Amino acid sequence: MASKKGVRLIITLECTECRSNSDKRSPGVSRYTTTKNRRNTTGRLELKKFCSYCNRHTVHKEIK
Repeated sequence: MASKKGVRLIITLECTECRSNSDKRSPGVSRYTTTKNRRNTTGRLELKKFCSYCNRHTVHKEIK
């Protein structure tokens, strides 16, 4: 079966506060999925999203 090679990619955004703070008692890490245009945005994407574990808006960075 041939895979669809389009311009848009599905990416995962992960909370930087939850990932970097290991001593915090949060039960997990906030993650969002979205798409980006690979031609227009070649670098890693960073967006401010709501983290349900931190209970505030934090920076979410693209992970592989």
